[in-house]
Amino acid sequence: MITEATKARFAREVAKYPPEQKQSAVMACLAIVQQEQGWVSTESEAVIAEYLGMPQIAVHEVTTFYNMYNQQPTGKFKLNVCTNLPCQLRDGQKALHHLEKKLGIAMGETTPDGLFTLQQSECLGACADSPVMLVNDRTMCSFMDNDKLDQLVDGLRQAEGAAPGRVEERA
Repeated sequence: MITEATKARFAREVAKYPPEQKQSAVMACLAIVQQEQGWVSTESEAVIAEYLGMPQIAVHEVTTFYNMYNQQPTGKFKLNVCTNLPCQLRDGQKALHHLEKKLGIAMGETTPDGLFTLQQSECLGACADSPVMLVNDRTMCSFMDNDKLDQLVDGLRQAEGAAPGRVEERA
């Protein structure tokens, strides 16, 4: 649900653009919704579209083009693993599969405890450091071999008070 306070934040972003270009604030409005709700629902897209005077499909195209916008609720830690060609050639797919086994989930899923969401990512722009991943759209992790992946996941689990190690496979 988008509140009047949220719309006031939209207004501050829209004010940065000439009136005839208010649609330019679409990414800022999506970021506000994501910050407040953790994800961007189709209902939120509709409100943004109406607020900016643009078709809802145009807002949806922005939401789906960028992987920084979550289209469904995610875990506390969103792990985006690059699987584009340079990372593939340097074990990006193996990193993704290792995380799937360690977390007990498939790509696109969230762990039952709500801690981790695992996603495949388009190029993150650090090909020389591959395989790479992005944690919570903010922290780039480079040269992610299995040991580093284990350390990262176990460290995040411990920081949350959860037991480190591999999640039991689902039946």
